[in-house]
Amino acid sequence: MLLDDAISEIRNGPQGPHIGAFFDFDGTVVHGFSGFPLYRQLWRPRTARTAELTRTMLAGIRGGKTEAQFESFMDLALHSFKGRTEAELEDIGQKVFEKRIAGHLYPEAWRLVQAHLEAGHTVVIASSATRFQIEPAARALGVTNVLFTPLEAVDGVLTGRVAGKTLWRSGKAAAVRRFADANGLDMTQSYAYSNGGEDVEFLAAVGHPVAVNPDRQLSKQAEARQWPVLRFAPRGLGNVARTAAGFGGFFGGALVGAGIAAFGGDRRHGLDRMAQLVGDLTLGGAGVRLRVIGEHNARSPRPAVFVFNHQSQFDVPIVAKVLRSGFTGIAKQELTESPVIGPILKFAGTTFIDRANSEKAREALAPVVDTLRSGVSVAIAPEGTRSYTPSVGPFKKGAFHIAMQAGVPIIPIVIRNAGEVFWRNAATVRPGTVDVAVLDPIDVSGWDPADIDAQAAQLRQRYQDMILNWPTG
Repeated sequence: MLLDDAISEIRNGPQGPHIGAFFDFDGTVVHGFSGFPLYRQLWRPRTARTAELTRTMLAGIRGGKTEAQFESFMDLALHSFKGRTEAELEDIGQKVFEKRIAGHLYPEAWRLVQAHLEAGHTVVIASSATRFQIEPAARALGVTNVLFTPLEAVDGVLTGRVAGKTLWRSGKAAAVRRFADANGLDMTQSYAYSNGGEDVEFLAAVGHPVAVNPDRQLSKQAEARQWPVLRFAPRGLGNVARTAAGFGGFFGGALVGAGIAAFGGDRRHGLDRMAQLVGDLTLGGAGVRLRVIGEHNARSPRPAVFVFNHQSQFDVPIVAKVLRSGFTGIAKQELTESPVIGPILKFAGTTFIDRANSEKAREALAPVVDTLRSGVSVAIAPEGTRSYTPSVGPFKKGAFHIAMQAGVPIIPIVIRNAGEVFWRNAATVRPGTVDVAVLDPIDVSGWDPADIDAQAAQLRQRYQDMILNWPTG
């Protein structure tokens, strides 16, 4: 079954909150086992036996054929929780998500979740994992319903024991049925997704079960029961050699361009050459190709305020590759502290803004209007920071004020999947193709400053809708 076909069925099927969409977590929403980074974080300050414990946990997961075996595995895993507060685990879980687990989110799972949310379905993540592993990812995905293995706590302090029954095998299936009864869901029309053979009963509880990257046991069951199968691309380690080549291209292109700008007699020409080399050499070295829609909008009209969504460090060379020349950028103040990136951005004429001080930010943006009036375009990410998922964050208003004051159009650049090749906190790149759309210019001459919040929200929704419904052909 193709992902596009699965999404089409969701959109053309029954709509509304009486339809449930239940997602397993590990191996279904995220690649691999989300417990490893969390448990390693908990064990590190307490014991030097992390490697041994990790091997034990692996054996528990791979060999846990019965509910009793899984209970034994949980006893070991939860030992590291004992004596810690729930608030402490919530904080650790959020940090582990941001640093590690977010990079293992399947983009395909994100699309499925968003399709169900758009259909008004009641979306639920149901897992034998703890809430500290699941809830940060659920928030990032926009999912408000989470079923998990409950942990015992006394006055907010965890005891290291399960409070009741784990959500494993029959425990998960029973929890899903209870949730459905309590919320009036029609299970005959509901959906469920999982990768593991232990979830056959969970999948069989709904009318639309789907096996995702199924293991051997689930593959046999899916074939016997004629369940559809989806296969997601792995989210493992990237390509070290391509990573080195990509970053080598970035710094090499920046240095050559800087030399042309400094000693060639034409600074603007040198800066344009820097942008071209950074885009070409970084992406070429990393094995990243672009598939661009609406490229003519990147050339005219100029000058303009180009706004792009931001999920990856590679967004910078991507935008440079698309725009090629005649532009500068706006970046967060923190980048000036980077001994490597900071000097390059400063030399390129980047405007830095302090996101923590709105008054200083407005002052810093004032010269950008003059830059636009001189004929040089500006590229800015209105989210202000990189997102953890393909979802587009709220837009700040600076870009819109600048365009109105300078009397230039806004041109949206929608980057669909840069996070798939190099996500926010990645160390290595995954070669691949990134889809980019340069949309038609937006005339802001008739805008009322009082309506900017609404205009920004409307444009942000256009980005979100386009990423979810990317044009084909």
